[in-house]
Amino acid sequence: MVSFKSLPEEELFLAGSTACQGCPASLALRIAFKALGSNTILLVVASCTSVLQGSYPHSAINLPLMNAAFATGGATASGVVAGIKALVKRGELEEEPTVLMWAGDGGTYDIGIQALSGAAERETDFIYVCYNNEMYSNTGTQRSGATPIGAWTTTTPGGKVQHRKDIAQIMIAHRIPYVATASLAYPLDFYQKMLKAREIRGTKYIELLAPCPPGWKFPSSKMIEVSRMAVQCGMWLLYEHEDGENRFTGATKRMIEGKVKKKPVVDYLEVQGRFKQVLASPEGKEAERMLEEDVSESIRRLHGWVPEYI
Repeated sequence: MVSFKSLPEEELFLAGSTACQGCPASLALRIAFKALGSNTILLVVASCTSVLQGSYPHSAINLPLMNAAFATGGATASGVVAGIKALVKRGELEEEPTVLMWAGDGGTYDIGIQALSGAAERETDFIYVCYNNEMYSNTGTQRSGATPIGAWTTTTPGGKVQHRKDIAQIMIAHRIPYVATASLAYPLDFYQKMLKAREIRGTKYIELLAPCPPGWKFPSSKMIEVSRMAVQCGMWLLYEHEDGENRFTGATKRMIEGKVKKKPVVDYLEVQGRFKQVLASPEGKEAERMLEEDVSESIRRLHGWVPEYI
């Protein structure tokens, strides 16, 4: 059984990064590195992580690191994996390192989806983590395909009117061996999913909700609280897909089983300034209703049915 005391003491994400206060990506990298260990190559799609890593030689990341263009995540990973296999074949490398591609939702849902899909179709052996802050935070808080309906961004000043994509389900449709979602409010769940992904051959996709304090407009001290509320209201479901089956995990599993009560979506929306305008408008109740319906539909898609108490 994994516990906080059993986590490796080695720190591969060092102190002194250039991340914002309360940055979810920095905490997520720290946990991911503990799961994967030092024999890991980190590839970073253009994103906030391109900045928070710090400039060479003063990087906060104590691993081999390569930055990639916005649209090239899957292609870059495929090239690195092919290079590793060539080195092993020539006897120049004894043990294959884990290849970790780290990308935001902009470089995954939108600009990078083609390269990711191609890598998955080729069955490239790597872990792809999308840290989803539901907008283009690094370039000024524009909407992305991951932005939920009703959310303010600089390009949706009245609230986004389209539903967000479900990239995890798109990756499941690629028939890759492992897909999972995670939340920083439940770090051991994330850690265990990274451990599992490390041991599976082929393309593995893990999506982590990454609430962005400046972009979502909440105090930096509440990042974990907002992460937890997203799961408790069902706006972010924790699950994994393996061997053709969906399994809810952690707090979501307890909610589906009726062991804990689902909280209203509006409680989650009200702690974020990005929903303030739409909630105060005549369309606010409609947006709230649509998001509640989205929760039910997501559960139905994964579970087959929605329990009456949800």
